[in-house]
Amino acid sequence: MSSGPIGGRLDGLTSAGADWSGLRVLVAGVGLSGFAAADALHERGARVIAVDGGDPERSTALRERANILDILGVDVRLGAEHVAHLPYETPLDLVVTSPGWRPDQPLLAEAAQAGIPVWGEVELAWRMRPEVGAAPWLTVTGTNGKTTTVNMLASMLRAAGLRATSAGNVGTPILEAVLHPDPYDVIAVELSSFQLHWSDSLAPHASACLNVAPDHVDWHGSFEEYTRAKGKVYANTKVACVYNVQDPVTEQLVMDADVQEGCRAIGFTLGVPGLSMVGVVEDVLADRAFVEQRRTSAAELATLEDVRGSQATLAPHYLANALAAAALARAYGVPPVAVRDGLRAFTPDPHRIADAGTVDGVRYVDDSKATNPHAAASSLSAFEHVVWVAGGLLKGADVDDLVRESASRLRGVVLIGRDRAQIAEALARHAPDVPVVDVPTTDTGVMDLVVAHAADLAQPGDVVLLAPAAASMDMFENYGARGDAFAEAVARRAARAEGE
Repeated sequence: MSSGPIGGRLDGLTSAGADWSGLRVLVAGVGLSGFAAADALHERGARVIAVDGGDPERSTALRERANILDILGVDVRLGAEHVAHLPYETPLDLVVTSPGWRPDQPLLAEAAQAGIPVWGEVELAWRMRPEVGAAPWLTVTGTNGKTTTVNMLASMLRAAGLRATSAGNVGTPILEAVLHPDPYDVIAVELSSFQLHWSDSLAPHASACLNVAPDHVDWHGSFEEYTRAKGKVYANTKVACVYNVQDPVTEQLVMDADVQEGCRAIGFTLGVPGLSMVGVVEDVLADRAFVEQRRTSAAELATLEDVRGSQATLAPHYLANALAAAALARAYGVPPVAVRDGLRAFTPDPHRIADAGTVDGVRYVDDSKATNPHAAASSLSAFEHVVWVAGGLLKGADVDDLVRESASRLRGVVLIGRDRAQIAEALARHAPDVPVVDVPTTDTGVMDLVVAHAADLAQPGDVVLLAPAAASMDMFENYGARGDAFAEAVARRAARAEGE
């Protein structure tokens, strides 16, 4: 299947200007990243086959991407039969996989057994950077908070006058950013554990792992493998490895990493910063890492109000994201005033501790992005008295610690989704006195009923918090659709209350 001694040639493919012509590549997946990979490889003369198990009749986006690639001259093959095994009639030099494809997927497992190298699209993007003047990468991973952090970081970089963007797992394929006709000065790169699994050559200017908690264990096979993938973010880092002082696993990952000479370990903390840390002194974000006299002084980066912005609540995990972004920005040489201005200019993405309204003295908050127990725990910790709306697809995650640690805050719980019984069992063990309402229907119009039940459980001054601790696809297209349904139900309840 493999073409033989291709390894030496692949080793030489380290820039967009390298000789990619004639390379026989299978691109696995025709989503956003797979489309970008197939397009970039074909443009540079590679012979590309792109496969996807999706049904084009059911996905307009897949059909459109496949049609464009076909017009360009890419051999596109759609349907389940094309992802069950490698194309036997064509010897391959390389497989480029989309991040969601598991290592045990038959096609990828077959490639590994045949000795065909498998790269992720992030690995391909790193190798397609310009040979001269390539934009440095500031990389971010973690179980939670990645998107907020990279977008905060990009805002800080732009406030410093740099042409910067966020890319990677955040939505824009990293290949598009790397190959943009108007080059960027620097790129803030969000990396998932999937993307890191398939990446080996990256050498970021600075890197950060925000936190590590059980997630995607079904994909990686074990929590240990998931943690190992997260730790790859630090490999080959040049200037600074940023870790979370409150999460010792991240510091251990830095200690275990093989980094470049002179690279420093930089902590971020919600407390007063020690040497080589950024943290909080009273109401000020303070830098004791990137100032000359860091043993005796600190630089003021911003205030808590600068971080909070228009949000009604400054959640601890949101502040932690700001500190991590500030550490990465400072590692790149961004001045303190740009950190402050970047935070002031930043607007959080929807469904992240977003106010959905206040009705009869009860505040409703949409944190639908809290799709795992670690994220839900961070969200719950921001409020004193909570009616918790939870449930969905737990993906094998355990919720006992989450319930045990949050029990004292719970006024009541409304459960939805396929795995709600698992949360109900944890509540019975660790919060037996907390009233629980089970909503068995999986109809997407269920949120009016959910909000009504939550309102019955709440008292004036309480927060009804949608922080499901689970994925949404059992009931909704995505977490955004789930959050929208919640906010719309709250709006209808508010309209009814005003009309009474």
